[in-house]
Amino acid sequence: MTTDVTGPGDGSDYLDHLARESARFLDAVLAASPGARVPTCPDWDADDLLWHLAEVQWFWAEIVRTRAADPEFYTEPERPADRAGLETFFRTASEALGQNLAEVGPRSRVWTWATEQSAGFVRRRQAHEALVHRVDAELTAGSRTPLDPALAADGVDEALGVMFGGVPPWGTFVPDAEGAAVRVRATDTGRTWLAVLGRWTGTSPTSAKTYDEPCLDVLDDDGREAATLTGGAADLDCTMWNRPPPGEVVRAGDERSLAIFDAILADGIQ
Repeated sequence: MTTDVTGPGDGSDYLDHLARESARFLDAVLAASPGARVPTCPDWDADDLLWHLAEVQWFWAEIVRTRAADPEFYTEPERPADRAGLETFFRTASEALGQNLAEVGPRSRVWTWATEQSAGFVRRRQAHEALVHRVDAELTAGSRTPLDPALAADGVDEALGVMFGGVPPWGTFVPDAEGAAVRVRATDTGRTWLAVLGRWTGTSPTSAKTYDEPCLDVLDDDGREAATLTGGAADLDCTMWNRPPPGEVVRAGDERSLAIFDAILADGIQ
């Protein structure tokens, strides 16, 4: 996992991004009418989107505040009845999340759903959560604004390395027998990733559930890419999250590799 976007490695820049993206999210979602449909989340209206991010931020604020070993303690808050209540709850949750994360070091141990159990993971994840939902809110309000290229490039890194990649320790990744691999290249930041495609298998030691699913693994550049996906960091980050990119993403090379990659992205974050 990358520990910072551009800064000193203590995760402080993620807190800045989290505060900024949360504020931009709130401005955008309040500019939309409460019942406006969210085009990227069609089951939600604008107030559903506001509640979603508010509750997510409240949940992680509580996880960090209590240094929870697991989320079993968590009691879901009651949804406010109107937009004014939703706005107040969001402001409270967002402030608490930022403050609680600032009060603990990024290496502090807290529960997460991932292999990495740290407040630093939460800092990074929640900065990107706010960014993606800010995009949703702006699309709902019809007033799209640019994404920070460094944060967007880090979003691609997180999506490929953590959200779509990253097999658990008890799992096994098997590369595609025909060498399917996609080079993802951000033209504005110069960052690139080699996504090797395949499947992962394993049985969870806690739930006993067995997995056999398409997956990808991000590897060092070894020249094996069969296809390329090229665009600005914002375009690529939006593509990872099945949001419409603001600009063009250029596809080239092996169509089979691109089709497998598309299918993994289309299946979404599980």
